[in-house]
Amino acid sequence: MSDNVAEKPSWEFPRGHEIAPGRTTLRPLGGGNRCQVYLVWDEPRRRRLVAKVLRRNLVGDEHALRALRREREAHEALVHPGLVRAVDSSFDGPYPHLVVEHVDGPTLRKLIRRDGALSAEDVLPLALEVASVIDRMGREGWVHLDVKPGNLVMGRPPRLIDLSLARPIERARRFTSPVGTNAYMAPEQIHAHGDVGPNTDVWGLGATLYHAVSGRRPFREPRTRDEDAALEDRFPQLEDDPEPLAVSLPGTLAEAILACLEKEPGRRPTAADLSAVLRPLAPETVSA
Repeated sequence: MSDNVAEKPSWEFPRGHEIAPGRTTLRPLGGGNRCQVYLVWDEPRRRRLVAKVLRRNLVGDEHALRALRREREAHEALVHPGLVRAVDSSFDGPYPHLVVEHVDGPTLRKLIRRDGALSAEDVLPLALEVASVIDRMGREGWVHLDVKPGNLVMGRPPRLIDLSLARPIERARRFTSPVGTNAYMAPEQIHAHGDVGPNTDVWGLGATLYHAVSGRRPFREPRTRDEDAALEDRFPQLEDDPEPLAVSLPGTLAEAILACLEKEPGRRPTAADLSAVLRPLAPETVSA
């Protein structure tokens, strides 16, 4: 799923625009097909927060409103120090939105673009924290379905954000088409069949860690992005194996990352297994 947001109707709120009583915009942070994301000031709470505001053409659209409510429900069901927390929501006003905590720090995507590949020492705490989140979500019967560098904020601890695609596993297995971000989707997520589960998010974490330690995605560019084309032309991970990682990486880390990218879900490590392998390499503790 790609977000071509350039042509999407935008609010273009000026600084100080009130989207709810006591809640005013500071600056835009980005957005996708359904929502625009703003840094906001919440006067009753006396803190900066992040608001995901439905685009103006979707106000009153029941499908979009249900999706925003579903995201709030996912936040309420899933609690972990490595997951960004929901703070409030407003679905009935002129600007339907979900409010989540603001985490200081760049996304992993921005960090890679700015500085290039990360060191093993920087990647290990990230890997352990996100593996812990995936393990917790799986034990609660949920999958995130969009683990990628753009959804990881490099705070202390790193935080996994954006639960817009998160679903209970049994509901995720009902998808009939690929749902996620193309380069970070596991094969079973692309094929949309019954193997979707916690190890689907392990694949996303593997693709993310590969990108982090190498500065590049694990697979070549697709032959086409045409959504009507064959899946093999759109998703090179269905046919290709990832390129070998640099020999300067600790062998255990490189092997663990590549194991996450096995095409068959059952051949990947679980999130708990991944943590057990990587924890001896990083003495820092992570959230349980």
